[in-house]
Amino acid sequence: EVLLRMHSVGICGSDVHYWQHGRIGDFVVKGPMVLGHEASGTVVKVGSGVTHLKPGDRVAIEPGVPREMDEFCKTGRYNLSPTLFFCATPPDDGNLCRFYKHHASYCYKLPDNVTFEEGALIEPLSVGIHACKRGGVTLGSKVFVSGSGPIGLVNVLVAKMMGAAAVVITDLSASRLQKAKEVGADFTIQVKNESPQEVASKVESLLGCMPEITVECTGVQACIQAGIYATRSGGTLVLVGLGPDMVTVPIVNAAVREVDIRGIFRYCNTWPVAIALLASKRINVKPLVTHRFPLEKALEAFETTKRGEGVKVMLKCDPTDQNP
Repeated sequence: EVLLRMHSVGICGSDVHYWQHGRIGDFVVKGPMVLGHEASGTVVKVGSGVTHLKPGDRVAIEPGVPREMDEFCKTGRYNLSPTLFFCATPPDDGNLCRFYKHHASYCYKLPDNVTFEEGALIEPLSVGIHACKRGGVTLGSKVFVSGSGPIGLVNVLVAKMMGAAAVVITDLSASRLQKAKEVGADFTIQVKNESPQEVASKVESLLGCMPEITVECTGVQACIQAGIYATRSGGTLVLVGLGPDMVTVPIVNAAVREVDIRGIFRYCNTWPVAIALLASKRINVKPLVTHRFPLEKALEAFETTKRGEGVKVMLKCDPTDQNP
C-alpha cells in the first residue's frame, strides 16, 4: 500500500446522488462515508513491498481494487469482480480527504507534463475509453452520443481520438452542447419534446446515415428508446447511463435489426492508456474543468454540481499548493 497526500478530486454525479439520496440501486449508505473517487495525489510513504513508487511521486488513483484473484481478474475483467473495493461506493470510503491510503498497484505515476487535475480526470475519461471500446468505435465510425454531461463529453473526446469520422450529440441544455462542440462533436441536437423516433431521424439526417454505434449516457427511458431507433442495423448500442431498474424499450426493433445492446460497468485496464494519451497531448481534457474549490468549501462545490452548473467541479485538497 501507499499513503498519499491528496491533491485534486473531481465530483461525480454518483457522489451527489449518494449525498442526496443515500443509495444507488443496491448500494445503500448505512453509516458515514467519505465521498470522492476521481483523484490524484503525491506519494508520502510506501509499504515495504512497493518498488514502482517512491515518496514524492505524483500519481493518479484507480478507485476500483479487487480484493482477491478470482476468475474475473484472471481474464482481465477485474471490474466485474464481486469482491471489488471501490472508493465511495458503500461501505467503502472514498478519497476526498487530505491523506489517503490505497493499493500501490492501482496508483499510476504521472509524467511531469501531466497535471494533477488531468490525473484526476482519468477516472471519467476511463468510462469513455471503456464504452467506446465496448462499442467498437474505429476508423471512420459514425457515432451518436446521447447526453452531454461529463460522461457524454469524454465519449466524444475518445470516439474522435479512436477515429470516428462524425459524432452527433444530444442534450436538453444548449450550454452543454456548446461544450460538446468545443471538445470535438461534429453535430449537436438540442432535444425539446421530440419523440424517440423523431430524435433518431434527426440523428440520421445530420450524419447522412444511421450511426453504427450509439453511446447512451443518460439512463433516461426515452433516450434509451431513441438509441435503439437511431442505431444502424447490425450496429451496437452501449448503455452507460443508469436510470430506473425497469425500463420499457422497443427490444423487438433491436432484435430483428441485429442491434447489439451492451452494458458497461465502470472500466478496466484504462489508466495506462489514458496516461499515454495525456502525456503525448493526443487528448485534451482540460476544458472539462469549469469550477475549482478548496476542500474547506466542499459543500459549496457539491451544491454547484447538484445545480448542474458548468461541467466538472474539482476540489483542491492540498492547501500548500498554489497552482491552479
